[in-house]
Amino acid sequence: MRVAAASGSGRWRMPFLAATLLVLLAALVISGQWPELRSKIAFAPKGLVAIAPADVRRVAIRSGSDSIALVRRATGWGIDSVDAAAPTELGKHLDTALRLINVSDVAREIPASELTAATFAEFGLDPPAVVAAIEARGGAAATINFGALNPASTSHYVRLAGRPTVALMPRHVAEEWRVAFDIARRFRDQAGASAASRGKDLLLPVSIAQVWAIEIVFAGKLTRFERDVDGNWFRHLGQHSHVAGNVTHVADPAQARIIDTALRALDAAAIETRIDRAGSPELAGYGLNLPTLILLVFARDSSTPLARLEFGASADPLDRYARLTPDGAVVTVAEFEMRRLTELLRAVGAGS
Repeated sequence: MRVAAASGSGRWRMPFLAATLLVLLAALVISGQWPELRSKIAFAPKGLVAIAPADVRRVAIRSGSDSIALVRRATGWGIDSVDAAAPTELGKHLDTALRLINVSDVAREIPASELTAATFAEFGLDPPAVVAAIEARGGAAATINFGALNPASTSHYVRLAGRPTVALMPRHVAEEWRVAFDIARRFRDQAGASAASRGKDLLLPVSIAQVWAIEIVFAGKLTRFERDVDGNWFRHLGQHSHVAGNVTHVADPAQARIIDTALRALDAAAIETRIDRAGSPELAGYGLNLPTLILLVFARDSSTPLARLEFGASADPLDRYARLTPDGAVVTVAEFEMRRLTELLRAVGAGS
């Protein structure tokens, strides 16, 4: 009888497990994430700013003499005084920046007794490099001043307005604010009067100034370019782990100039024509199901690409199909935009 019971139990258990798996797979396809993980990751508000990111309604970011205001709309984040829908990358990076300032630990807090008027200038806080003014529901507000990197280049000096201390926060916290500001300004300038005179949209959503690593996949090879500690470009050779800061890269000046010239030109690359979003059959016709060249750009301290640009087949002798993935429209760009990248590979000895 025990054997029969065990056999009966096994017969109903397998269909039940299979049905459960099918439900989980269906949920994954629809939502893009496992249902049981949706609410399991909690972020404790232990950062410099106590305002919950979901409560923020307006953010004004200033860098140098330029400033830009971002407002939360029913459809997501937008730019004040700009009616056009902002790129999805802007909302992602702004949400990340708000979350990081809310949850990231302060590495060190310098008390008022150790501060003088001169130290604010030494810390890059007089004037600050980037200022973010946050407004939330219920009248809550906070202003964060981001300064210079510390001597070890691992943290930024940060001061919360009204607090008589200066904090050291991980470098990636300030970098996320820089990226959000850069994307917003780049989009605003394209949507304004300057874009009307140019008549073109820029190809990349972020400027090269915010890019610290680039990977190019061409002819079956991957080539990676990075910046050294001084911000100069070099070709990254080999694979290794950067453990305990014992790997220091120094760019070759001659090669750095070649790389910088090519990437600065890419910064101004413009879209020639917009086609539309395309399904798999159409992508094959554009040569984008198997792209000829793939470009990935990364911010500092990030393994997630800021953008992934794919170049497909030739549209005509002067233009080539391209798109930003995963949800970008198919566009055409000048043929020389891709040729500049392949010539860069040859110039640094990475060509096929």
